[in-house]
Amino acid sequence: MFTKFEHFAATSLMGSPEEAPPRQDGHLHFDRDWEKMAFGVAIALSKQGHYEWEEFRQTLIETIGEWEATHDLDDPEWDYYQCWVTALEKVAVKSGVLEAGELEAQMAQLLNCKDSSPAP
Repeated sequence: MFTKFEHFAATSLMGSPEEAPPRQDGHLHFDRDWEKMAFGVAIALSKQGHYEWEEFRQTLIETIGEWEATHDLDDPEWDYYQCWVTALEKVAVKSGVLEAGELEAQMAQLLNCKDSSPAP
């Protein structure tokens, strides 16, 4: 269930197909765990006031534009969420939340966490 801010953030990206996150059956679609995490981190950092959501959105649009300027539009290497992570790192570094290059290591650490609770 989305909060009002999360709903706003998600739907603000739905303007044009180029800007919109991948969807399946009308719902946001994530192929890999890190995609969900990156999506959530971007929303959470904005919600906590580290940057404005519009700043992230514009950075994402610019990042996609940069990728498109250096690749064929039908390039099979296209990865929306890789652009998302690049944009997230740009705004997180600019706002002082992270150092350059730190985001990938932090996400990998979170994804590799083991459940420390004892087995039942």
